[in-house]
Amino acid sequence: MLQQTQVTTVIPYFKKFTKYFKTLKSLSKSNEQKILKLWEGLGYYRRARNLLATSKVLVNQYNSKLPNTIKEIKKLPGIGDYTANALIGLVHDQPAIAVDGNVKRVFSRIVNKKESKINFDQFIEINKKIFFNSKRNSDFVEALMEFGALICKPKDPKCYICNLNKNCKYFNSSIKIKNIKYKMIKNKNYDVFCYINKKKQIALTKKNNLGFLNQLSLPEIKEANKNIRSRDWKFLKKYKNSISNKKLNINLYYKFSNKIPSSFVWHSMDKNKELIPTFTKKIFRQVSTLF
Repeated sequence: MLQQTQVTTVIPYFKKFTKYFKTLKSLSKSNEQKILKLWEGLGYYRRARNLLATSKVLVNQYNSKLPNTIKEIKKLPGIGDYTANALIGLVHDQPAIAVDGNVKRVFSRIVNKKESKINFDQFIEINKKIFFNSKRNSDFVEALMEFGALICKPKDPKCYICNLNKNCKYFNSSIKIKNIKYKMIKNKNYDVFCYINKKKQIALTKKNNLGFLNQLSLPEIKEANKNIRSRDWKFLKKYKNSISNKKLNINLYYKFSNKIPSSFVWHSMDKNKELIPTFTKKIFRQVSTLF
């Protein structure tokens, strides 16, 4: 849940999720619809599907235990270097460092070099006797990530209360490196075309080719065009939506029709919406005003 999502957002979801699934086995016996419903609103739904798939592998192949090698852990669905190292350290208390953006920033400042100039695998290997000199490997993995998030922050780091400042070249240097990363916000304009009928149904498809929101159930969406095919389509509303680093300006159009393209299916706007993403539900709310 914490991959690509902030801690404050995750906490209520985590509590709800672990209250419902009290054991790995109960999770493995669940179905995708239930997982996605509990995950609803967190986005990046592939993470939820990987979590379900991984739980099944662990229960069926590993007797509900996490493998104790990085190589085996990385075979699990959706597990890469960062997550594998976090798991091997947190679960098995093995020497490991989960290298995320926070950790890279800490190391970069300690040596006062730009992140792009550091081979982090090599850096860890060279300094492993310093890093792994206690039996509290799980604490170290967690502490290093938290240290980067709370003390060695991207902006306004708390250098004067930092326990490492005596040995930190960033703190002690008059010329400090900068690792400024700007998350480019992209403004996009989209036209959304909603086929609806008198039964309060809306036509949805998974055939939108946008480079994002792929494989989600949505009405027809196209990048906004001044030469919009306005014939037979009625303008309903203009509203805004945000997805990751994209700010979307939505022009919502509709038309009543009993016929829809073959790649679409009718969906009741009053029906249980377990598998309908939040983006689509916002469209539902707008279109529902027509009835």
